Amino acid sequence: MRIKMCSVHVKDPATAFDFYTSVLGFEKLLAMPEHQLYIVKSAEDPDGVGLLLEPSDNKVAAKYAQGIRALGLPAIVFGSPDVRAEYERLGFLGVQFTSEPYTDAFGTSVVFDDTCGNLIQLHQD
Repeated sequence: MRIKMCSVHVKDPATAFDFYTSVLGFEKLLAMPEHQLYIVKSAEDPDGVGLLLEPSDNKVAAKYAQGIRALGLPAIVFGSPDVRAEYERLGFLGVQFTSEPYTDAFGTSVVFDDTCGNLIQLHQD
């Protein structure tokens, strides 16, 4: 058994798809605009887990997404072999971070705003 797909709730799946592909560098796995269905995958792990950009169009999902963001919690964690390099690359593209990269007992991480309602943690592999 393996994880095939996970999801992150977003305000607008089409806008999120653009950000996740053109800024973050993910690739299209599936895009069906007529159904608001967008799934991306890592360019670095083509056989890895798909990420469904789930519309937050119901009260429960919207409340959950707003709640974890209000607490400053990331909605999902992405991995990178070099967090500092990704921080520099994404910062150059206008991505907003909550702080500089930091290192603690769990490794090196940084948190950024995905412009779609979520905070995302980037953790060094």
